Amino acid sequence: PIRVAAASSDGKYVNQHFGKADKFLIFDIKNNEKPEFIELRETAPRCGGDPNLKEETIQLISDCDILLVSQIGPGAQKKLINRGVRPLIMPVFIEDALKKVCSLIG
Repeated sequence: PIRVAAASSDGKYVNQHFGKADKFLIFDIKNNEKPEFIELRETAPRCGGDPNLKEETIQLISDCDILLVSQIGPGAQKKLINRGVRPLIMPVFIEDALKKVCSLIG
């Protein structure tokens, strides 16, 4: 399965900058089936803050293949890519973003 993390404050829309996100919704996509919600993971937002917190957040989602965000800085993007997490800037409804991910991997 492909594991996707979505940065969202409301659970409906990809509306959080990676550096300001305090929660990630985790989904699994198996064989082009409907994405399955796995869990909600929470963290402390850390934009411009403690670099250890950023590392903790990267660790929190490092088992994911794809990260959906409304925005992400180049430093965080590079760190995620080095961990095998592909960040995608997709400020749309989570459902629509997941459909788009399915079409990208399908």
